[in-house]
Amino acid sequence: MSLSNQKHLFSLPENITYLNIASQSPSFKAIEEAGITGVLEKSHPYKITTNSYFDPVITLKKLFAKLIEVEDYNRIANIPSASYGLSTVANNVQLNKGDEILLVESQFPSNYYVWEKLVQKFEAKLTLVSMPENAENRGKNWNDAILNSISDKTALVSIGNIHWANGTLFDLKAIRKKTSLVDALLVIDGSQSIGALPFSVKEIQPDALICAGYKWLFGPYGCALGYYGSYFDDGEPLEENWSNRLNSDKMSGLTNYESKYKPLANRYSVGEHASFIHVKMQTAGLQQVLDWTPKAIQDYCKEITKDAVISLKKMGCTIEDEDYRSHHLFGVELPKQLNLDELKAKLKAENIFISFRGNYIRLSCHLYNTKEDFTKLTNCILACL
Repeated sequence: MSLSNQKHLFSLPENITYLNIASQSPSFKAIEEAGITGVLEKSHPYKITTNSYFDPVITLKKLFAKLIEVEDYNRIANIPSASYGLSTVANNVQLNKGDEILLVESQFPSNYYVWEKLVQKFEAKLTLVSMPENAENRGKNWNDAILNSISDKTALVSIGNIHWANGTLFDLKAIRKKTSLVDALLVIDGSQSIGALPFSVKEIQPDALICAGYKWLFGPYGCALGYYGSYFDDGEPLEENWSNRLNSDKMSGLTNYESKYKPLANRYSVGEHASFIHVKMQTAGLQQVLDWTPKAIQDYCKEITKDAVISLKKMGCTIEDEDYRSHHLFGVELPKQLNLDELKAKLKAENIFISFRGNYIRLSCHLYNTKEDFTKLTNCILACL
């Protein structure tokens, strides 16, 4: 399926060039309407029924399960953030002294602190696989280094499908194969890939997949989703809330305290996860992403960025080879002679929004962007050389 530009679905002003969805996605109009509906629902609480707490949540879980190719929606938990989902994983992992948890260099803080705390608790070790300094074949060499770092001491590998700051693709198939050989868990942070890059739990078989909702899933800030595999079927949730227990839909009998949880990952959903505003907005986002399909989004992003990538490389910028990076998000190392302050001022004047990471810029785009957006960006960079 080939997609055309979808800016008409959004409320982005014409004079704004937004290349920073990796930080925060803009809502499209259907999400705005869903949020308003949720707000108005609170104005008439007498219309809120028992089903209002359960049926919309099931719908949302089924949509996310479909997106990541999970057969049973009960393996999906509604959570408020990626850090909550990762902390749930850590809460159910037991390590031996000397075990290793493997991460990559410059991993997002939420996917670092939780493991730093866990290894301290068990006198284990945190191993960071550095990004190769040499830009030539960097993506391939980084993947090789990750695979070579997985050993009999490795108890858990936590990694994204791509690196959150530069878009480097990690070979999850190969990593899963190696972790299986040494009986290590594989935990994936999909916050910067799920929704824009095809992903299949059936294919990769991670032990857990955690995903923030406010980026490529177009949900509200404060909404996330998690998949938990069989390793976590009988685990301990971070909190106890009434709606995660068996028979909680029978509200007249809530004080008939139930010792059993609902099946599988339901126990890990956060309290008040039926939030009428969040669930409606996230549902609208997932419905649209499924309609577009991650593959078509990836193809569109590749098409609108390819000329800009060529131009940037001619200017002396360094960009990972496309076989080892994503197209919806990628990093650009700027030439050392470029004046960063001048570039920032010029981008601000032109209403172009990107992320800076030292001498790198992170570009992230979607279906509301065009080739012309990237031409504006490359012209700004060229003017500052």
